[in-house]
Amino acid sequence: MGSAFSFIRFAKTPSSVVILPQEQYKSAPNPRLYENNMNKKTLLLILPIIVIVCIYYINKTNPIVAHSVNKKVDQNNQIVSAKNLENFVGQSAKEAQNPQLGTSNVKDFTVNNSVKQNNQKELQKICEGIDFVNFDCYQKYYQGLVKNQGIQAAFEDLRSRYNQNNYVVAQCHPLTHVIGNIAVEKYATVEEAYAHGDSFCWSGYYHGVMEGIALKIGEKNIISQLNDICKDMNGKANYSFDYYNCVHGLGHGLMDLTGDELFDSLKMCDNLTGVWEQNSCYSGVFMENIITDNKNHFTNYLKPNDPLYPCNAVDEKYKNTCYLMQTSYMLKVNNGDFNKVFSLCEKADSAYINNCFISLGRDASGRSVSNVMQTKITCDLGKSFEARSNCIIGAVKDFISYFHSDIQAKTLCNSLSKDLQNICSDTTENYYKSF
Repeated sequence: MGSAFSFIRFAKTPSSVVILPQEQYKSAPNPRLYENNMNKKTLLLILPIIVIVCIYYINKTNPIVAHSVNKKVDQNNQIVSAKNLENFVGQSAKEAQNPQLGTSNVKDFTVNNSVKQNNQKELQKICEGIDFVNFDCYQKYYQGLVKNQGIQAAFEDLRSRYNQNNYVVAQCHPLTHVIGNIAVEKYATVEEAYAHGDSFCWSGYYHGVMEGIALKIGEKNIISQLNDICKDMNGKANYSFDYYNCVHGLGHGLMDLTGDELFDSLKMCDNLTGVWEQNSCYSGVFMENIITDNKNHFTNYLKPNDPLYPCNAVDEKYKNTCYLMQTSYMLKVNNGDFNKVFSLCEKADSAYINNCFISLGRDASGRSVSNVMQTKITCDLGKSFEARSNCIIGAVKDFISYFHSDIQAKTLCNSLSKDLQNICSDTTENYYKSF
């Protein structure tokens, strides 16, 4: 290590000695104190250079140590990114059940409800008579509203009508796609469009933005530009929710570009660099598939008589993400009967049965708005310890994600039978650390 510091020297200049009268001595400058202060300042200035030289020296002479340090950092980033992805995919799956919540937390939802109530009295009449169920009429209205008054005004209007108009409820998600499509015309980049976004109704706005971008690029060029679309998103290095929403939105955009061809869209996601990015894109594809209404949005890749499809048909690398989404659809076709869906999960691919139970636990929390007793009762419907315990794992993670706190999760754990308390508490402790 000595050679690394051989160029560093400290210059010292002898100081003159001045004899002062005693009354002036205390107030006179101390030349030695000045000299020491200068040396400290010099050290502070060269300290960064010392650090850089040390790092260079370690990397050059001992690559094993350097590799170990870098590997540890990479492992920590992978753990954080994996937890983020699981959380984000879970949030997307919840949106497929409750369009009002979107990806907002409790505080956001309260604010949004307040906005909705404040604007109910100001609504103008639109799409009356035979146009009441005419999607094109609503589409033209919201396109004009965005162009003339902006995105925020469009969402305030949509929230208000959601509480009064059943057709708007049914078409809320595709209408937010419309708003996102127009945003692409207003803003030059994904970041700008997302900055003005809103998660209301299954985050359809963000999906609409990505659809608009995908359509602009075109199917011929999309593969070559796929990795560039989200590269400048804020928080990419930390796998932030904004970055997830962008890559997840690509999955929605690819489904639109391919005419909702699920298998083609999944293969296009494979062209993204990074497993995290690929799985985020898969989640957008699977979400777009399960939120179809067969009115303005159709799919050939759901089977009411086989609710596990397409998870039981896709390649292995797609199955985990698929099962994290699919229970929302399974509940829909079984009229919210958790008992039946527990039984269906037992028929899933053997390696993913527990994933299905975990997903169902998230749904138990989501459908009850994270109510402790209701979630407990739902998870207790599982016929085996594996079913009940994995349901609790999914539920307690959703409690933490929803409240951004472990307090309610601990309350859930305390309400459980002793055989479930330990796994609930361990999951709470470990998962909360990721926040």
